[in-house]
Amino acid sequence: MHYESELTALLAALVRIDSINPDLIPGARGEAEIAAFVADWAESVGLEAVLQEASPGRPNVVVTARGSGGGKTLMLNGHLDTVGLSDMVDPFGVRIEGNRLYGRGAYDMKAGVAASLMAAKQARSLDLRGDVIVTCVVDEEVASLGTEAICRELHRWRPDAVIVTEPTEMVVTVAHKGFVWFDVETFGVAAHGSRPHLGVDAIAKMGKVLVELEKHDLELRSAQANRHVGTGSVHASLIRGGQELSSYPAHCLLQVERRTIPGERPDLVEAQMQSLLDRCAGGDNAFKARLNRGLSREPFEVDEEAPVVLLCREHLARVSGRPAKTGGVSYWADSALFSAAGVPTVLMGPVGAGAHEAVEWIDLDSVHQCADVYTAVAQDFCG
Repeated sequence: MHYESELTALLAALVRIDSINPDLIPGARGEAEIAAFVADWAESVGLEAVLQEASPGRPNVVVTARGSGGGKTLMLNGHLDTVGLSDMVDPFGVRIEGNRLYGRGAYDMKAGVAASLMAAKQARSLDLRGDVIVTCVVDEEVASLGTEAICRELHRWRPDAVIVTEPTEMVVTVAHKGFVWFDVETFGVAAHGSRPHLGVDAIAKMGKVLVELEKHDLELRSAQANRHVGTGSVHASLIRGGQELSSYPAHCLLQVERRTIPGERPDLVEAQMQSLLDRCAGGDNAFKARLNRGLSREPFEVDEEAPVVLLCREHLARVSGRPAKTGGVSYWADSALFSAAGVPTVLMGPVGAGAHEAVEWIDLDSVHQCADVYTAVAQDFCG
């Protein structure tokens, strides 16, 4: 089978497998079936495949094109899980129209996985000294349990650089934002609506928080921007409070997301949020609030002169026939975990649209170009 048609067939096979994240959609099938498929495919083309259980019943697949020894190791990383189906029509049917392949996960991010696997297959025939490793991971869409499991065993894989193959629209991506989640609670005093002298309205107290939150967001967005990802931001995501129309609410819960840029640490962000609540309490003895920090993910930035970045730019320019663009993305990716573990990391992936949407597609020409770039980077990097 011709290389390009083989890659398209592999991508189509991946998209046809339901791998919706069960922590995102209760009862969903998860990644076990697609992991088994990837392992079988890898072994059928002469690659090594190892399953690593990141969570019960949810295995990563680590695929290796083994080198002869003495060279550097390049890791390509992509996730196997997808979000739910939204209002998709025939989400696993796979439709190809022109250069576009449609289906759930085609863009986010089975195309990157397919291109990585094909690059590993190509690398096997190049007689490299170093290894090319493809980590096909679970759970990126929720808590990144898969890449966290890989990072716990980096001593086993020993990568000298990582390319995360998220869809970046063929931009060599050297930065992305992080995030911190918070629960903000305000406390009042429950009372019947006819007895206002006894009640304290927790929802009204939260109103003060919302006003200050909007001010904080405006301050963040007017601050000095990172040249690749812009500024930080904060928004109210979910709010819940009260029990009935005739009562003063004793409790209100606001859930907040703070998007961070390189240099903004979770502790700094938490201190800013606490200062916001302190301002709300000023002059109001009845204002009582509590701040709880939840999940946080660090922003990411890599030196633009790192060898893996330079190689991606060089080969992307050669393959595409135009100067390679360098930039950032606003979303968070597993790249931050590898970077935090001390491994030089860059993101680069294909062109498409529809992540988490009802219509999702990937440009097949860009998928083939990515496979070519990954292969060429491996050839130069692994020796």
